[in-house]
Amino acid sequence: MAAARAVFRRLRQVPGFCGEKMATGITYDVLDLRHFGAPQLRPLLEAEADVWSRRLHWDYRASSRLLMQYLDNHMLPGYAAVDSGQIMGYSFCVYEEDKAVIGDVFAMDVDTATGVTPAKAVERTLLNHMLETLMASPHVDRVESQLLLHPTETHAEAFREAGFEVYRRLFMVQKLEGPWNAPRVTLPAGLEMRPWRDDDLSAAARLIAEAYDGHPDSLINHQYCTPGGSLRFLNNIVRYAGCGVFVPPASHVVVERGTRTMAALVLGSRVSPVSGHITQLCVSSRYRRQGLARMLLGVSAAHFMRQGASEISLTVTEMNHEAVKLYEAEEYEVRHSFDAAVWVRP
Repeated sequence: MAAARAVFRRLRQVPGFCGEKMATGITYDVLDLRHFGAPQLRPLLEAEADVWSRRLHWDYRASSRLLMQYLDNHMLPGYAAVDSGQIMGYSFCVYEEDKAVIGDVFAMDVDTATGVTPAKAVERTLLNHMLETLMASPHVDRVESQLLLHPTETHAEAFREAGFEVYRRLFMVQKLEGPWNAPRVTLPAGLEMRPWRDDDLSAAARLIAEAYDGHPDSLINHQYCTPGGSLRFLNNIVRYAGCGVFVPPASHVVVERGTRTMAALVLGSRVSPVSGHITQLCVSSRYRRQGLARMLLGVSAAHFMRQGASEISLTVTEMNHEAVKLYEAEEYEVRHSFDAAVWVRP
């Protein structure tokens, strides 16, 4: 704590320092996140991991460890809310060419001598600072955010006031119960299914770009619009644990026998000892409405059940009505909803 206070005293004299005063009279300061290291943020990250576990059954500790590596290297752009040397909230973003992605904003209620500083108000302040910074950056032409942890409308007002389009997304969960049985696989003529391989990345990137052409999710995640962007998305999922720990046995592809062209795929990750997560499910436009998506969901669920998982989750944009109907037919239920927000420079 003494080290944090020393940093705080130095930062009062440098650019990037900004004081904020709550309606309750509590004053805290918004500072550049890169001035802090992992030890100072560890209590906050542990509190956030507890919320992830309770709300989504998601083990956030692996993500926290990755964040702490970036923090120790002072490489994570963002802001920290500091009260009397204690970090009570943080936000960060990542840059990708001319795009920025707001990765997270989180704060916790803090009891002080003058009252309780509410987390949502601190998060709003941090988010406003982040939005102002990114939208004023000449090299940033697009900003995206999917704050999965926060229920829908928690921060939608801040995004809308800044000129963002906001889309509601659903976090859906299927209970995995009963004895494990291999699902029946029936494929259209000329297609075959096999497990995911390491050399599938490029073909999968081409499939994703084709499958999401004109799709609602391409409005939310610009990576889906090109094979190159889709490849970056896949690398983050498969190689860098960007969404849990990738599980190859729960991930399968469907290919054409003659051309070996990829027609469909499902990717699964483990997000906690009890929970699997579908990180990607897509079918080429040439093979839709032939039961491939339903079959791949069953194959992935069966492998997660075999590994001892008791539930499997996925996310879907609410206006993607066809996909929502499919998941509901497969007994997925909405456990949580959250917002995706997108801003494009005029």
